[in-house]
Amino acid sequence: MPAWTSPRLDRLAAWGRLLLLCWACLWGAATSRAQESGAEAAVAVQRSADGLFITARLPLELGPAVEEALFKAVPVYFVYQADVFEPRWYWTDKRIASATRTLRLAYQPLTRRWRLSAAAGSGGANNQQYALHQNFETLSEAVAALGRLARWRIADAARLEDGERYSVAFRFRLDLSLLPRPFQIGMANQPDWNIDVLRQLRTTANAEGGDAPAPAEPTVDALR
Repeated sequence: MPAWTSPRLDRLAAWGRLLLLCWACLWGAATSRAQESGAEAAVAVQRSADGLFITARLPLELGPAVEEALFKAVPVYFVYQADVFEPRWYWTDKRIASATRTLRLAYQPLTRRWRLSAAAGSGGANNQQYALHQNFETLSEAVAALGRLARWRIADAARLEDGERYSVAFRFRLDLSLLPRPFQIGMANQPDWNIDVLRQLRTTANAEGGDAPAPAEPTVDALR
């Protein structure tokens, strides 16, 4: 082997280690940021005589890319989702109920106000009707309301059995599939557009007495 090949290989190896270190630092920073944000989220499930309810407070923070899109009058969609599972020792847990709530956040340039709208039905299809609205003077107020959820019913009492504890898979995310097509290209790899909160919850065996007090601040339930 010629003598000049060894230094060249050493330089290539050094550059490779440097690139790998930079990638690891960037990935670690993004992971730490997501974990720090998710750790502050408070999500609770309550079982009453009327069914299962979720109350959540998510300290959301939109990245510069999302805010820029909003100020360009591009609506952004968020989805609350909850699945209720009945435990089965002999097989995988059985899903007995599922609930979805889609919210649209949009800026209105003419009035310079922010509108948070709730879909009239469940699911996340593009052709949904958003007939329930709430207006805000600032983006921070709209985002704060977006992250607050009060007594959202995810299962009727008829689906629940006394003495049984159920597990609930809760998720809140920014739905990229509902954005205009040009915005969907490459969005999955951009940290600003990666808003996703996941929680695993457990219910009590029987209905709890009394209702949880409603929060004083406005929540997305005010859109109903």
